Amino acid sequence: MKKLLISSVFIVIVALAGCSNEEVINYEYTFLGEGESWEAEYVYERTEIWDEEEGVKTYTNEDDFEFKLTYKGTEKDFQSIEKLEFSYDAGAKAGRRSTEFNEPPKDSTFTISGGGTGAKVQEDAVIQVEVKWDDFEESFELINHEK
Repeated sequence: MKKLLISSVFIVIVALAGCSNEEVINYEYTFLGEGESWEAEYVYERTEIWDEEEGVKTYTNEDDFEFKLTYKGTEKDFQSIEKLEFSYDAGAKAGRRSTEFNEPPKDSTFTISGGGTGAKVQEDAVIQVEVKWDDFEESFELINHEK
């Protein structure tokens, strides 16, 4: 009897799963670029789920991103930096960070990451990056290297 009950529950679950009109779309883009002193990478992942529940179409989305900025110069030059500000603008998503160093920085890579819902970063987006450190500044663009 117990086997029959477990089998019946399994059949109902399989039947319900088979009735779903769910469509899952995954996006993953890697944007790369560099200037004279800095290089950056922006990795963007998004999942969109389209479904229908009781005759009503539904939509949900979720995304994750990671922006990495890395100094290309020598360790000695990097360790003399006292203040660093950088930003990126991907249209739908943007970020900014400012840091003052009380002692020489140890890691030459800086990361901003997060996720959420909302507007989508487009595959053909051009991401603007601005970096200011001490008395220097540099701007460059990141483009999707998988296009």
